[in-house]
Amino acid sequence: MTDEQTKLDIFEDVDSSALAGSMTVSSKPSSTKAQPGASDFNSLDEPIKETFLRDVRAVGSKFKHVLYPKEKNTLLKSWDLWGPLVLCTFMATILQGNTENSRNNDGGPEFAEVFVIVWIGAMIVTLNTKLLGGQISFFQSVCVLGYCLMPLVLALIACTVILRLGNSYVFFIMRLAATTIGFIWATYATMNFMGDSQPKNRKALAVYPMFLFYFIISWLVVSHSNV
Repeated sequence: MTDEQTKLDIFEDVDSSALAGSMTVSSKPSSTKAQPGASDFNSLDEPIKETFLRDVRAVGSKFKHVLYPKEKNTLLKSWDLWGPLVLCTFMATILQGNTENSRNNDGGPEFAEVFVIVWIGAMIVTLNTKLLGGQISFFQSVCVLGYCLMPLVLALIACTVILRLGNSYVFFIMRLAATTIGFIWATYATMNFMGDSQPKNRKALAVYPMFLFYFIISWLVVSHSNV
């Protein structure tokens, strides 16, 4: 038996209809304007400008939800650390060099201290939340704690403006009032986003570290006196 006859015998019983098919490929390009979260969405296919603007809009939307904390799961659905990084950098820049001992140097340690307080404090609060059985991921918790600094950042801006008007007792009361409002606002927003993730019988234990975290940052804001 020749080799050609052997090949014919092998493929003799194959149904030719099973091998039939279509090789048509659609020439229509995939849309680059799909919404994030869609099954065919791929950020590699969109221009850098659109990616940047989409991220900016997402960060702005989270700021809006912090200022008006009505929807509870907004910051938990898609976490990011861009907003917390911007807020922390802004606060560190304004608060640096606010002690008498550091006015003769470049203020670098104070900038680093604010970063350490914010990020290490957020990680400690997150670790406490996880140990208490909170149903939330590490980065989701850091995201919420960072974004909820927004009221305190607004309080810091208000205090800076008040300091330029004067530093008397009356102006200090005004700064204290603005900081207190920011502190209550930040704590309320955080509990609004993270409250449902805590066991009901341990919510008090979860709230106390958050309260202490924002209290320390509020103290930095109200004690700031270098403009």
